Amino acid sequence: MAQSDQQPATAPTASTTRAREMQRVTWASVAVNLLITVVQLVIGWIGHSQSLIAHGLHSFSDMLSDFLVIYATRHSANPADEAHPYGHARIETAATLTLGVTLALIGGGILWDSALRLQNLDTLQTAEISAFWAAVATVVVKEGLYHYLKAAGQRLRSQLLLANALHTRADSISALVVVVGIGGALLGWGFLDLVAAALMGLLILRMGVELSWGAIKELIDTGLDEASVAAIRQSLLLTPGVLGLHDVRTRRMAHQALVDAHILVDSRISVSEGHRIAEAARACVLREHPDVLDVLVHIDPENDEQPLAGRADLPDRAAVLAALAPLLAGLPEPKRIVLHYLGGGIEVEVFVDYARMVGGLALAQAEALLAERLAGHPAIRSIHLNACIAP
Repeated sequence: MAQSDQQPATAPTASTTRAREMQRVTWASVAVNLLITVVQLVIGWIGHSQSLIAHGLHSFSDMLSDFLVIYATRHSANPADEAHPYGHARIETAATLTLGVTLALIGGGILWDSALRLQNLDTLQTAEISAFWAAVATVVVKEGLYHYLKAAGQRLRSQLLLANALHTRADSISALVVVVGIGGALLGWGFLDLVAAALMGLLILRMGVELSWGAIKELIDTGLDEASVAAIRQSLLLTPGVLGLHDVRTRRMAHQALVDAHILVDSRISVSEGHRIAEAARACVLREHPDVLDVLVHIDPENDEQPLAGRADLPDRAAVLAALAPLLAGLPEPKRIVLHYLGGGIEVEVFVDYARMVGGLALAQAEALLAERLAGHPAIRSIHLNACIAP
């Protein structure tokens, strides 16, 4: 199994720059939401609009989510340490889950309050025109803020910023519902203001559930989409020396991904060459897929999905060397013995000094003797005798 000792592909300086940019964008969102919140709450109270007050409370929750983004981006940019070997990127995921749950609770609360008020229409006060224009202004400002946050989230590949942008789009849509509701109330249908508040709560509840579910899927290591996995598989298969591929597994880590894969290499190459092929495969994926944080490559000399591959009941090296002692009796002392565990059996390569073979037992005679002694051995399938000419 091979994995580079180098740090993950994303350099600390890049992570710091990304976090700083995310915080700058979020502080701009905080300023806008603070202004909108104050305007909606004050004018909603003065103008007797329950839907505008509800939307003002929702805008206040936007500010809370902005502070959550600031906290998450500051801490998720911290480099990997002993307690968090994969880094702190999952803080973004946890923050997204918190934001989704908060939205669901706020939406459910608004929906419940509106339903209660609809049962007492006689006590409703008529909304005023100032509430209508405040709602219109909210739609325009929130829609502009949505496009700003969405562009920043896509540029920085931040699920948390994109979640915040969707949150803002929900505000824009719900504010449009408030405009309709207040407009209807001004025309004499007072209940429309409460209906608008209820619809707004329903939209917010749905958005919260969707965000929470997306974060939960990441926390339980849901894999990448089929197209992304297929592209990663292609990069691995095109690496020189890779003969096959199986058990490719992926999972999200905030805006990046982690990949595990088993590659098949020639069973006769050395361990060091197999490791080199694995490192080349890893480097290829990191180079061609910038969203991949790291790749763990397992080297297989044969397809270990086959029934006889990797039999656990085969003897270990010490037991095999003990079994070889009587088989190699009378031959020059081996300089090196290499074992190959392949196809449910053991193949042995014995390396002896060439000069000692020429001066003593001939190589062909030695191989014939070994074949006779090896017949019927339960674990060792073959022994290859090699004469070393050079050190």
